[in-house]
Amino acid sequence: MENCIFCQIIAGDIPSSKVYEDDKVIAFLDITQTTTGHTLLIPKEHVRNVLDMDNTIAQDVFSRLPKVARAIQKATGAAGMNIINNNEKIAGQTVFHAHIHLVPRFNENDGIDIKYTTHEPDFQVLGKLAEQIAKEVV
Repeated sequence: MENCIFCQIIAGDIPSSKVYEDDKVIAFLDITQTTTGHTLLIPKEHVRNVLDMDNTIAQDVFSRLPKVARAIQKATGAAGMNIINNNEKIAGQTVFHAHIHLVPRFNENDGIDIKYTTHEPDFQVLGKLAEQIAKEVV
């Protein structure tokens, strides 16, 4: 076990508001509560982020994600939910133990603004990029 805040939560050295736990994962309320019910789902095994997960850890975490998300939505009455994962500092990761944010959404004016820029695609460029990526999928 690494010396990180999430490992300390798993060990019980730091208190948390758990919403789910089994032998592989734990889910607890994020102390920031971006919206009511904002929850973190993490593997118990220390791994830096999704980029470092092996298939077993990924299966452990992602197979439990829908069940935890549905429980949050039912308990809070949320109309929807953002499921967000940040990998590395440049992408906004601040705790370097893999975790997924489940952020319930209640209305369009809740102050959360996630936008994706759009423009006319260059399908030739996209095709070449897709080929490059496909070669790296192992």
